[in-house]
Amino acid sequence: MIASIPALICRRMTLLVLSSLFAGVGGAAEPEMIDGMIRIPAGIFLMGSKDGPEDERPQHQVNLREFFIDGNQATNSEFARFLNAVGAQGARGEKYYDIDDNDARIHRRDGKWVADAGHENRPVVEASWFGARAYCAWTKKRLPTEAEWEKAARGTDGRKYPWGNERPDGSRAHFSSGWNDFHDVGSFPKGASPYGALDMAGNGWEWVASAYQPYPYDPYDGREDLTQDRVRGTRGGGQDSSAEELTVTQRGRHVSRNPRGGHHNIGFRCAR
Repeated sequence: MIASIPALICRRMTLLVLSSLFAGVGGAAEPEMIDGMIRIPAGIFLMGSKDGPEDERPQHQVNLREFFIDGNQATNSEFARFLNAVGAQGARGEKYYDIDDNDARIHRRDGKWVADAGHENRPVVEASWFGARAYCAWTKKRLPTEAEWEKAARGTDGRKYPWGNERPDGSRAHFSSGWNDFHDVGSFPKGASPYGALDMAGNGWEWVASAYQPYPYDPYDGREDLTQDRVRGTRGGGQDSSAEELTVTQRGRHVSRNPRGGHHNIGFRCAR
């Protein structure tokens, strides 16, 4: 998918900021980018928490292959291009986007889906899990598994937040805000994960491919079966979340997550 010129310029500027930021903070390396995606190296990381809510326990080791993940969440303008190319529902009638919801920021004008003015570069919400999955497939990508998402957000040192263990503040994440109050994606470079992924805390929850099942994480126990109509995981915390919901281990157990519907605070990013 070809991004607009302003979007490309914005992303290049973000990469320049990240390059300078990562060059001198905590020994972190400059993000490894290929085709706009961040490389997450193969290896073991700690998933879950020792003393968090029950659905985050037990903490356990997970070994993943190398994968790539988008540095930013999908935006309204990007999802609008998908709707124009594919339509608002799938072949089996599954809804891709809640077009009639008051929280939708993409509307049909003059026969074309268009992001509302001022919301073009904000994370798309009201996309169903089916819509998020279809969008990623349209871009020749896929949704990340829950384990992939957590490793991309956390790295390998067991940190509590993407940026480390310091409590969230307004310089690192967007949270404790209004129902539909979002910032443009990539607005908080100080909150970047160890690999350079942005907005992995706040500014909208994110769908993952995995079904919401108890730990320990096992990719072969059926949770990665994409053919089942099941409640799916969400990660990262929303724009209306409390600081306590921004941890890299938070699984959104109190978030409404019907995979067939869109939600006012759930977006997504793609992996490969």
